[in-house]
Amino acid sequence: MVTLKRSIRRTRYIPTARAEYWYPMKSVILAGGVGTRLWPLSREYYPKQFLQMNGQSLFQKTYQRAVSLSGPDGIYVVTNEIHQYLVINQVDELGYTLDASHLLIEPEGKNTLPAIGWAMQRIRAGDRHATAVVFPSDHVLGDDALNQIRAAEPTAKKYLVTFGVKPTSPHTGYGYIKPGKTMAIGAVADEFKEKPDEKTAQVYVKKGYLWNSGIFLLSTDCFFAELKRYQPGLFTSLAGDCDPAYQDLESISIDYGLLEHSKKVAVVPLDAAWSDLGTFKALYDTESHDKDGNVGSAEYLSAKNNYVHAPGKHVGLIGVSDLIVVDTNDALLVCNSKQTEQVKTLVTRYNAENDPVTKFHRQVHRPWGSYTILEDGANYKIKRVTVKPGEKLSLQLHHHRSEHWVVVQGTAEVELDGEKRLLRKGESSYVHSGTVHRLKNPGLIPLEVIEVQLGDYLEEDDIVRFDDEYGRK
Repeated sequence: MVTLKRSIRRTRYIPTARAEYWYPMKSVILAGGVGTRLWPLSREYYPKQFLQMNGQSLFQKTYQRAVSLSGPDGIYVVTNEIHQYLVINQVDELGYTLDASHLLIEPEGKNTLPAIGWAMQRIRAGDRHATAVVFPSDHVLGDDALNQIRAAEPTAKKYLVTFGVKPTSPHTGYGYIKPGKTMAIGAVADEFKEKPDEKTAQVYVKKGYLWNSGIFLLSTDCFFAELKRYQPGLFTSLAGDCDPAYQDLESISIDYGLLEHSKKVAVVPLDAAWSDLGTFKALYDTESHDKDGNVGSAEYLSAKNNYVHAPGKHVGLIGVSDLIVVDTNDALLVCNSKQTEQVKTLVTRYNAENDPVTKFHRQVHRPWGSYTILEDGANYKIKRVTVKPGEKLSLQLHHHRSEHWVVVQGTAEVELDGEKRLLRKGESSYVHSGTVHRLKNPGLIPLEVIEVQLGDYLEEDDIVRFDDEYGRK
């Protein structure tokens, strides 16, 4: 369930063509991806769907679309343990509160079919004959799509409905769908094709194939009937009212596991702006360009078709074309715009070296607020810690480091080995290694603390938690 924090006019969509469908459409938002091809903007602990762009994140824009289709009470979000508080906080920023029963937290990633199946099971428990639209949380989608999704609801009673996008180019980063026999709304899907090479993609475009948008419209009746037929093991795991033993489920996509086998799949052309923003080339294509095709704040001399993201820095490009330049405070990416798919390979290489640059930004978000690494040395680390009003960190200790806290804004409640005291702006406290401690913001404004860590080992896994209201171990 979702409760409103602000007044909003609630509306229920009731199709006029088929009066027997009086159920409001549900929405499922898949919000567990890590967006490796948009590194260094996207990191594992703060991926692309949660990045604030133009005032709101892609996840927040997806949530707003879901509110338009389902109302706030009909939205279900599937995510994972490390992103659950990003989901909660960003829904909260929109003025809603997401109840735990509508937040499905995967203990481990199992691809799209188990995630969708779990959400559909939860929906069916409350409404045996519901229809749900499934949204990826990291796509750009025009508002025109909403009425087209509503119009396809009758088709979803008998078919698994996919939405296809008319290609604007022979793109090698998307899957393709071949439309077959036409129906009142859409067509029977004859064939699904995974990401092709350039030559094959050109053939698909000429033959009228559509890009697979990754958006689906599913009725519980049709979905579970087809799941039982083609994935009986997964169906059995989801058949009861209890949540499945998720770790035992097979990891498989809805495309491979269901759509490529079923004879009851329809594709509806989606006549609206759409992009999965899977690469910097896709991001470049959605932005406005100057007369030479450049995107981003920079000085361009004899430079064409470049993308620059380097906030806070003066950038000059001279005599170059088709470059992607992305600069953050701890990483720099420069690549050819035709090779942005290879960013994923670069991230894989960093991961093999256990480099945290793929996991965290300098600013790391936590359920209680955030911290920003200001300086990182061999035996010291300096952070700016921001705690939201009324929130507190876990009760914890560190074996290998001590910490010195200085309050620069707000009021801090500091607990050291069971004793509590208040610190105000300019006041400080020292936390010896081995001391059980906690930091809390009892005030009405954000608390900001400069934290200086000293020790031989300063990584985040040197934390022993004794009490944590967010359920972290």
